[in-house]
Amino acid sequence: MAFGITRDELVQWKSKIQQGEIAFLTHYWMDPRFPGSTSVTKVGAQDIYQLAKWGEQYGLKKQWIDRKESYPHFDLFGEWQEKILRLEGIEDQYAKFVEKKDRTL
Repeated sequence: MAFGITRDELVQWKSKIQQGEIAFLTHYWMDPRFPGSTSVTKVGAQDIYQLAKWGEQYGLKKQWIDRKESYPHFDLFGEWQEKILRLEGIEDQYAKFVEKKDRTL
C-alpha cells in the first residue's frame, strides 16, 4: 500500500509506463527487512529489457526487478534511492518524505 501520494500521482506513474517511459514514484513505506528506510522509490518501465539497461548504469541487477505486478519496477531504498534520484535530477521526490519525517521528530 502506498502512502503519501495522491491517486493522480499513481495514475501518472502508470500512464508513463504504459507510454514506454521509465517512471519514478516515491512514497512512504516501511519494511522490517530495511530498517531505517521510511520510503521507497519505484522505478518502472513496461519493457523489462529497457528497465534492466537503465538499472545497469547504477549497478542494479536485472534479478532485482519486481515482476509481480503489471508494472515491472526496481524498488530503491536508502542510499541507493537518494543517490539515484539525485543523479536523475529528481531528488525532490525523496526530499519531500525526508523533510516530513524530520519534522515529526
